[in-house]
Amino acid sequence: MGRMTTIHNPWSFQERPLTQHVDHFAPPASIDGPPVHEHVWTDPVTGARGFFVVDSIVGGLTTGGTRMRAGCTLSEVADLAHRMTLKTAAFGLPVGGAKAGIDMDPHHPAALEVLERFFMAMLPWLEEHWVTAEDLGVSQTDLDGVFQRLGLHHSYHAAIERSEHPDKTLKRIRNAMAMRSSLGPPVADLIGGHGVAQACLAAANSFGWTLSHTTVAIQGIGTMGGSTARFLHAAGVAVVAIGDAAGTLYDPQGLNIPELLALRDSYGEIDRSRVPAGIEHLPCASVLTVAADILVPAAFSYAISAQAVPSITALAVVEAANSATTPEAEELLAVRGIPVIPDFVANAGAAAWTWWLLAGLVGSDPEESFQKMRSHMETKVAFMLAQWRESAILPRRSAWNFAAINQRAVADTQLSVP
Repeated sequence: MGRMTTIHNPWSFQERPLTQHVDHFAPPASIDGPPVHEHVWTDPVTGARGFFVVDSIVGGLTTGGTRMRAGCTLSEVADLAHRMTLKTAAFGLPVGGAKAGIDMDPHHPAALEVLERFFMAMLPWLEEHWVTAEDLGVSQTDLDGVFQRLGLHHSYHAAIERSEHPDKTLKRIRNAMAMRSSLGPPVADLIGGHGVAQACLAAANSFGWTLSHTTVAIQGIGTMGGSTARFLHAAGVAVVAIGDAAGTLYDPQGLNIPELLALRDSYGEIDRSRVPAGIEHLPCASVLTVAADILVPAAFSYAISAQAVPSITALAVVEAANSATTPEAEELLAVRGIPVIPDFVANAGAAAWTWWLLAGLVGSDPEESFQKMRSHMETKVAFMLAQWRESAILPRRSAWNFAAINQRAVADTQLSVP
């Protein structure tokens, strides 16, 4: 299965100049206001600092994960909180956006104690308004243990308590979070990557490509990148390159994704000593420049810089990592006729699924969740790329616009939890 060579990019900007330049990175004012609340916390025992930012509140609720990493900053948390606002708005969810972060190595012996003290300080928000979940350096298992000790039972406490029968709702949520897909892992671990994969498939369909002749390169094979690769492989798309901290594995005919993911070690890297013969071992940065139709940066923020743009051969970029493309790089890609499907749409699958689950819009059938995600991604990506093709409007601008419309529509909505 080789890379497509006959498809010409029909949306080149060579004959359709950009109508927006610098200002296209300024969202509509309705989804770009100042944060509702910022809190900087200092742990009285270790001196570690924690940050909590509420970017927006809808119906009395806000949502966003809690991360822990050495070097975490208030500005980082504020940016991620704003992106949660964009994600919830893009999917028309009746909840605002927030984020929390603690500046500490998650492997520190006191990490869990610090996490618990941080949440104790944020207890009024957790009891009434803030729904949180796992993020970088913090597992859902750790969160569940801390919340149990705080007497809140679950990190979704603020939403669950709005139901008529919180105990029954809690049981329903826990059962759904534990349900497994036909691929093996829990749906909760796959749904984010499933959304990214569906965004890729929707982009290919919008271009008029045959899936069996479409190729993808993925930077990052953690939870998001790995599950994206799984679903693309299952759909018959050739994932020709995957990258981790040890480098890039490349095969122009397509990699055996399930086989390679099974070789990941405890650090999430593929054991190179067990990689089958015939697969090329390339440097880390090569995953961005190998021959592929779609590039999926799923590892870290600002992976695609302006300096990298001239070497990129992909015809479309789908952001699986937050802020995967710098604004300068996105504009240069646009000049070359390469659209970027923005992170707050492509990687919002886990956030959207959580609220569909709370609202009872999906249940215990994994395929029901996957189908709903597929439908949303197909619609959103098709709309963005149609505007890109017909009116030279960048996908990010289109997504900002429908996010603003959705946010106005749910502004006075209260989440109904069955």
